[in-house]
Amino acid sequence: MASKRVVGLVIAALAIFGISSAWAETPGSPPANSALIDRCWTPEALAGTGKELKPLRPGPRLDLAELKQEPLPATVPVAENLRGSIRSVALPPGEKLIALTFDLCETNGYRAGYDGRIVDLLRAQGVKATFFAGGKWLETHPERAQQLIADPNFEVGSHGLLHRDLSKATAKTMAEEINLTVAAFARARKALEARPCATAEAQAADAVQQRIAVMRFPYGRCNAKSLAAVAKAGEFAIQWDVVTGDPDPHISAKSIANTILRHAHPGAIIVAHANGRGRNTAAALAVALPKLKEEGYRFVTVSELIAAGKPVIADKCYLNRPGEVQRVAHAKRRSVSDDIWSILRR
Repeated sequence: MASKRVVGLVIAALAIFGISSAWAETPGSPPANSALIDRCWTPEALAGTGKELKPLRPGPRLDLAELKQEPLPATVPVAENLRGSIRSVALPPGEKLIALTFDLCETNGYRAGYDGRIVDLLRAQGVKATFFAGGKWLETHPERAQQLIADPNFEVGSHGLLHRDLSKATAKTMAEEINLTVAAFARARKALEARPCATAEAQAADAVQQRIAVMRFPYGRCNAKSLAAVAKAGEFAIQWDVVTGDPDPHISAKSIANTILRHAHPGAIIVAHANGRGRNTAAALAVALPKLKEEGYRFVTVSELIAAGKPVIADKCYLNRPGEVQRVAHAKRRSVSDDIWSILRR
């Protein structure tokens, strides 16, 4: 009974944010807005390019003035029993659902890339996924941001505004990281709604994701204050339980694919990168996805996964084992995430 009550609360919360759970009742049925992305972009416009794959240094700094003027949507705080760091989801017997997640990190003075190889592959294979986008990434990649929002197979979550460590953030910084990422998403969604292809079919535009419902902490680091702040903002805090290690340039596509296949399980949340840091991720997925399908797995967004079962929640954030994030925090970072994954793979 308790498990059913949890599922009910999750579904109700997700409904408030415009994220449907109807997929669970009619698996395989196309979403109502399935034509919006095709109406707004040609296949050529959707395809990734090699130029946008590589990060840019030095890159633009984010002007917060316009974001601060953006009205924020009303929020419903996360229920007390669903607060904490969600690492996976316990599913009913026989359900083989799995959530692929990709971080889109970006800091000030640096413009991250867009790995169209990954996105194109997911679309070609009809695979659902969640993209945890930084607010700055959404601002510096407006066209790609709109495409991700318009795609019915994708969910866009928050990865903080400027990829700051929220376990050490002041109240002001924490509010900016959470709220201004919501504002960046709202701006991207408004721009999508304003396109002639969207205004021609209002119902299709109304069916796309309304607002951000899930959040991943930069560097995978949190504390009690940041967990509480995210929950108050109405966002589920999402960690992972399968680490691909894809930013490490020494890890081959074969190794990443083997990691995914070896550790995949019903209710798993897999972390990878689509901002140019996942060096061999696309090639690894080309191997792993067909094999997971053969094993009977279905791919869902994180919100859909949460709605399908009972979240496995920790009161702290960590990578694979408690204490690892704290150890990584003392390492000298060469980039947003290189050192984290290098240390983990030693």
